[in-house]
Amino acid sequence: MKMASHTGKSLSRAFHVAFKKSNHNHVKVKNICCIGAGYVGGPTMSVIAQKCPEIKVVVVDINQERIDAWNHEDLSQLPVYEPGLDKVVAQARGRNLFFSTDVNSAIEEADMVFISVNTPTKTYGEGKGMAADLKWVELCARQIAEASKSDKIVVEKSTLPVRTAQAVKDILHNTGNGLNFQILSNPEFLAEGTAIPDLENPDRVLIGGDDTPEGREAIQALVDVYGTWVPREKILTTNVWSSELSKLTANAFLAQRVSSINAISELCEATGADVEEVAKAIGTDSRIGSKFLKASVGFGGSCFQKDILNMVYICRNYQLNEVADYWEQVIKMNDHQKVRFAKKIIKNLYNTVSGKKIAFLGWAFKKDTNDTRESAAIYVADYLLSERANICVYDPKVPKEKVFTDLDYLNTRSSEENRKLVSVVNDPYEACKGAHAVAILTEWDEFKILNWEQINDLMLKPANLFDGRNILNSSEMSRLGFRFHAIGKADK
Repeated sequence: MKMASHTGKSLSRAFHVAFKKSNHNHVKVKNICCIGAGYVGGPTMSVIAQKCPEIKVVVVDINQERIDAWNHEDLSQLPVYEPGLDKVVAQARGRNLFFSTDVNSAIEEADMVFISVNTPTKTYGEGKGMAADLKWVELCARQIAEASKSDKIVVEKSTLPVRTAQAVKDILHNTGNGLNFQILSNPEFLAEGTAIPDLENPDRVLIGGDDTPEGREAIQALVDVYGTWVPREKILTTNVWSSELSKLTANAFLAQRVSSINAISELCEATGADVEEVAKAIGTDSRIGSKFLKASVGFGGSCFQKDILNMVYICRNYQLNEVADYWEQVIKMNDHQKVRFAKKIIKNLYNTVSGKKIAFLGWAFKKDTNDTRESAAIYVADYLLSERANICVYDPKVPKEKVFTDLDYLNTRSSEENRKLVSVVNDPYEACKGAHAVAILTEWDEFKILNWEQINDLMLKPANLFDGRNILNSSEMSRLGFRFHAIGKADK
């Protein structure tokens, strides 16, 4: 898209309506709107509002139920569970942090608009199962164009495929009433469960924009927002395309490490090596480092798989087939690990789980979050349900209906059948009572301190315990009488 050029004087005029000029000769943001009150938008805007009391921050969403939850007097009812989030919201909400369904008013008032809507993998049409579905992003861009009466800085916060900014820019330019829109890419690098510390003390903040006077001014405006609490050397500025690709690449590299150690875990089980000892040995090498070397039943969450599939799709579009094959293998290894875990349960229950109760401890994709997107538990459960197992789920933060929604979404069987084969309880001991096997699918800290001797007494014998997160001591579990099966270790 060809942007209108401005001299320094006319640029000042162009931005005057939307921005109050600061003493540093660049725009000063006073009002922020964020479209999307989910796992990214809610916590991110809450921290910005907390750290920047002079900026009015309005988070909007068309989901009335979600907005009501964000506004709930009882902070334990917030729709996103993150340790520390309730305290941040309590400090800023009603002061300069607001949650609303009035999208158009918030856009109109804002100097800067963040797009933080869901970009799931497409389930239909061209690119089905791989490409990102940008339907909501496009609808956002059109609504911003329609509601705006002054120039805006529009910030991509959703994880997006490379060159999405061009599409957003094109929509805004052609439908935006002749206004000036600057598009920035500001990908999130949050780890669910530690989102608040990640926001308060980030490894880096990445901001991509156009290398034009207007683009640099927009970048500086967002740098100033984060610069309120983030050291300037941690704020990296790039062009838009580098910023968009950096997000996909970061998640691809992290997922690759998980799949790499999971591949080694299978080799460890075959040879008698211990994957935790191997991980420690290689992690002490400063070139490798120790992070993301925890073998498990597989990674989950909204980002890793989606972003790698997105990258694979983009590579195939550019005929980079060897590159696509390389990254696709990370996903294949992760899928294999989940199936392998389910098959191990079946094998150790005399090759049949039909009619047998299997307790699932954990449904969230990781501890300290209520997010279940792409959780390994869903796929392990689906495999076992196809073998007619009866599954009883306990998770401290995931509500009953979410478990059924996740299973129904797969369309493997009817909703009625899922409810017949699966039960969800509020007590871990109840989940384990009368079970042929217990499987740990999420590494919640509370599972480490359960009374495992009592659980052994409650189970049918032999009591099989499958630790999909390697959080329990194998020798101790064996001493208590369990047939203990961990990831990447010989069975005990």
